[in-house]
Amino acid sequence: MLNRITLPVTAFAQNCSLVWCSATNKAALIDPGGETQRLLAEIEQRGLILESILLTHGHLDHVGATGELLEINPVPVIGPSIEDAFWINGLDQQAQMFGLSSVPAFTPDKWLNAGDKVQVGEEVMDVYFCPGHTPGHIVFVHPTQRLAFVGDVIFNGGVGRSDFPQGNHGHLIHSIKQTLLPLGDDITFVPGHGPESTFGHERQHNPYLR
Repeated sequence: MLNRITLPVTAFAQNCSLVWCSATNKAALIDPGGETQRLLAEIEQRGLILESILLTHGHLDHVGATGELLEINPVPVIGPSIEDAFWINGLDQQAQMFGLSSVPAFTPDKWLNAGDKVQVGEEVMDVYFCPGHTPGHIVFVHPTQRLAFVGDVIFNGGVGRSDFPQGNHGHLIHSIKQTLLPLGDDITFVPGHGPESTFGHERQHNPYLR
């Protein structure tokens, strides 16, 4: 079983997900946006073994703690898609834009593509390519537990912004309607910000999808 806990971090209230395999206690952090010591403490108090960092996209509020985590515990960084390399390469500029101090740089060990799979212990998640918020945004889906980690593609009652460099609102809506919603109304998703929802609820009630 894939266990999980959602850890909102930083002033952006970004949902970092700590996920782990119940059979092996091997864990991954999905989108560690900040508060490195808090994230490490959550791992330690559960007796987990961090084996990877998984990234949905390259925005600072989703990757900000990655470089610092690697300095303490070097593990593979997996994702997003290579189209987001310019965001990750420009972390200092992102920090300056928000008036924040610079963060340690890093380079993902593996860029992801649609159809790839990522593993946490014995648990496997499918990778879906969902551009629009950023050009290289990906989504992780655990098919048997009907669970998705969608970053900033879709929210409870909203969708991701597309006014950042290389964002595209048409691509974003296409990603939601043609890639995510067909996976099933019963899928619960953890968004990058705010409360969880299901694809079915958003199909019926999200004003941006009408």
